[in-house]
Amino acid sequence: MALVTEELKAKAEIYSGDALCQEKCQFLLKEVGLPNGLLPLKDILECGYVAETGHVWLKQRKKTEHCFKKVGRLVSYGPEITARVEKHRITKLTGVKAKELLLWVTLTDISFDGEAKVTFHSSTGLYRTFPADAFMAEEDGKK
Repeated sequence: MALVTEELKAKAEIYSGDALCQEKCQFLLKEVGLPNGLLPLKDILECGYVAETGHVWLKQRKKTEHCFKKVGRLVSYGPEITARVEKHRITKLTGVKAKELLLWVTLTDISFDGEAKVTFHSSTGLYRTFPADAFMAEEDGKK
């Protein structure tokens, strides 16, 4: 998906502020059946969702990096992330890269088998599958 257009914004539910956007982000991941830790973003300025098409966007103050320790992968989330979501899938993903050896690989799709495995697809056609529990956020109070 390209940039967020005014036409797209006119059809969307739009939220502002980090706390509300974090809550909506978690709700969306739960609604489409994806692990709740896939989007560990910080300082989110705006998020939008078009229910009829599944288009979603997130804008954060600056790029953030997160290391998924259980699988030893560093992921970079750009200031603007766009995607299309559907049951157990994220497609047309932009703004997310994963470090593979010494290279940053652009991620384009994420799929979940609904039980135990998450598969990440890159723009080059490469893909990697990991255990889903590596992408679950810890609940408040649990370590």
